[in-house]
Amino acid sequence: MESALVLGVRIDCVDMARAVSEVERLLDEPGPCRLVATVNPESIMRARRDRGFARALDGAALRVADGWGAAWAARRRGCAVEQAVPGVELAGEVAAICARRRLRLYLLGGAAGVAAAAAASLQSTHPGLEIAGCEPGSPEPADDKRVVDAIVAARPDAILVAYGQPAQELWIQRNAGRIPARVAVGVGGTFDYLAGVVPRAPAWMRSRGLEWLFRLLRQPWRARRMAVLPVYALLVLLSRE
Repeated sequence: MESALVLGVRIDCVDMARAVSEVERLLDEPGPCRLVATVNPESIMRARRDRGFARALDGAALRVADGWGAAWAARRRGCAVEQAVPGVELAGEVAAICARRRLRLYLLGGAAGVAAAAAASLQSTHPGLEIAGCEPGSPEPADDKRVVDAIVAARPDAILVAYGQPAQELWIQRNAGRIPARVAVGVGGTFDYLAGVVPRAPAWMRSRGLEWLFRLLRQPWRARRMAVLPVYALLVLLSRE
């Protein structure tokens, strides 16, 4: 699969249709659970200073450009990616695959009650979807056995993990060999969107790459996290990778 190296982090050159196809392929392959990572500018900048996170992203089976900034940088490095693959939309596509193929989906992460509300939303949108389980869980290594035991008992085929970055990728990397699912997707704040806790930007803002601005206006506390974006843009423009 063609990919681009953006400031040391690899992004696969896939649009949503190709990403869905790759997830289906991973679901059909035997072996340990594989990580599907949603890569955005903040995660790229985090990986530059966090080697453990960088290794987790490097070991992912699929790394999609989550948002305009990641897709823009991938195009500059030669990727023919016209549109991003937002994590919330990819989560919906994974649910659609599971509903169509009668596979079991597990939702892990979010605040108390949010995973259950997100699961109900997905079932409403995708009739026939079987939810193997949904719980807040914990990204802490000390809690791995308890969380993994619950997942093993539930026997899911795919997992959506919403611990935020880098916790969700590190959790999947640590536990991939112990859980029965074949695919685990790191989806960040997706459960909040699905549950209606946090609204998404209007379609016109998303199509113009302005979803970050909508999030900032709704959640001013994001300003500290987003402070890396101008530095990211400058580094991408200056990069000769």
